[in-house]
Amino acid sequence: MTKLRGHHLICLHFFRGKGYDEKFVENLKKVLIKAEKGPVTACSGADDICRACPYLKGGICAQSEGSDKEIQAMDEMALKLLGLKDGGRTEWKAIKKRLPLIFPAWLKSWCRGCDWREACRKNPFYKA
Repeated sequence: MTKLRGHHLICLHFFRGKGYDEKFVENLKKVLIKAEKGPVTACSGADDICRACPYLKGGICAQSEGSDKEIQAMDEMALKLLGLKDGGRTEWKAIKKRLPLIFPAWLKSWCRGCDWREACRKNPFYKA
């Protein structure tokens, strides 16, 4: 079963082959395929995507000072918007169906300052 933290449940829908490095991108592709095929478990900490992240140190994000705290806030909001709890199970299709309803709030709160925004903006799902 795929384990995804809150913000990855939203942001992974906009993935189009970009990432920190080749290892990270390959892992993203594998995780997305697995998520699309079966149940997904929501979590609020390091997940199946994080395990290939070059910034994961001791189970926390060490990209920059305060980044782990910010990511935890993102996860909390994402889970709330999606109506999920840490450890809750869902299907990828159910998340995708819910995204248009929650995306305006997500965009306002998190996308404007995101380093990945330009990659996401090219995605047809983001434009919709």
